[in-house]
Amino acid sequence: MSIHFNVSDLTRNLFHSLGLDHERAPRPLSPGQSLLLECYLAGQIPESAWSDYVFETPELARHVDARRGHR
Repeated sequence: MSIHFNVSDLTRNLFHSLGLDHERAPRPLSPGQSLLLECYLAGQIPESAWSDYVFETPELARHVDARRGHR
């Protein structure tokens, strides 16, 4: 029996196990974007407006998922 791995699989698995992959670690937000995120999570921004913000900056959705524990 032989087991074959390629470098990209090993690298992806290592990054995933360390929590460094992009899906688990969204890029940092600007201070304004962080405030916007906090307001949304506090219920101060309606879904219709939030979808416009996410359309402009998809990274916001990744932060919401990370904060809510969706993986």
